[in-house]
Amino acid sequence: MRFQYLLEQALSNLRRNVLVVFAAVIAVFVMLTLVFATIVLRWSIDRDINRWDDNVRVIAFLSDEVPISEVNRLMAEIEQWDEVESVIYFSKAEALIEFRELFADQPSMVAVVESDPSILPASIRIRPTEAADYRAISDQLVAVPGIKQVSAADEAIDALVQRSSRLQTFAFWIVIVLGAAAVVLIANTIRIAIFARRDEIGIMKLVGAGNWFVRIPFFFEGMLEGLVGATLAVALVWAAAPSIAELFSTTVEPGALVVPFDFLVRQSLLVLGFGVGTGLLGSAFGMWGFLRD
Repeated sequence: MRFQYLLEQALSNLRRNVLVVFAAVIAVFVMLTLVFATIVLRWSIDRDINRWDDNVRVIAFLSDEVPISEVNRLMAEIEQWDEVESVIYFSKAEALIEFRELFADQPSMVAVVESDPSILPASIRIRPTEAADYRAISDQLVAVPGIKQVSAADEAIDALVQRSSRLQTFAFWIVIVLGAAAVVLIANTIRIAIFARRDEIGIMKLVGAGNWFVRIPFFFEGMLEGLVGATLAVALVWAAAPSIAELFSTTVEPGALVVPFDFLVRQSLLVLGFGVGTGLLGSAFGMWGFLRD
C-alpha cells in the first residue's frame, strides 16, 4: 500500500508538468537513440574488420632471380614475425590460373598474358594476425632483398579501423553532452514539482513525515522519465537496426548483415539501465538543497 501511494504521487507529479516532463523524456530519448544507434553501427564496422581479418593478404611479388631455396628460407623467416599468422607461396602457374579467373570477362587480355605467362611474377601471400597489422608487415617486406613490390588493401583497412575509433569517440561525447542536458531537464522537472507541492510537503513534515518518505516519489518521477525515454530509444533502434548496420557496411548483398538478437537484448538492457540511472541522477540534482535532513 505504501509503495502504491508513493508511485501514485510520482505519477501525479508527472501529470502536473506535462510539457516539462515531455521535454525531459525527449532529451533522454534523443541521447540514448544516438548512443544505441552508434553501438549498432560500431558492431557493424567491427564485423567488417573481422571479415577483413579473415581475408586480408599482404602480397610480396618476388623477382624472377630468387631461387626456390631462398624463397623457402624467406617464408620461414616471415612466419616468425609476431604480426604474421600464416605464409603461403604462390607460383607463376597459380598466378596464371588466378589471372584467368579475375579477367574472365576480358579474353583479349587473357590471351596476351597466356602468350607469355612469365610476365606474371611468383609471390608470397601473408595473412596478418590482425588486419591492422598489414602496414607493419609491408614496411618490413619492402626492405627484404628479392622482393620487388608489396601490395595490400591498405586504404580500405585504415578507413575501417579509423571509422570504428571515431564512432567510439562520438558515442562518448554524445553521452557527455546530451546526458548532461537530460540530467538538467529532469532536475528542472523535479524542482518544479517540489515548488508546486511546497505547501503539501510542509504539511507532511509538520505531521512527522520523514524526508525520505517525501523524496521517494521524486526519485520515482525521475526514474520513470528516464525509463520512458530509454524505452522509446530501444524501440526505435530495434526497428531500424538492419538499416543502421548496413549504413557503412562493405557487404554488397542487402540483408546479409543481421544484428544478433542476443546482442540487441544485452545492449537494450544497458540502455534501459542507463536511462533509469540518468533519471535518478537528475532527481538527485533536482532535490539538491531541498528536503535536507
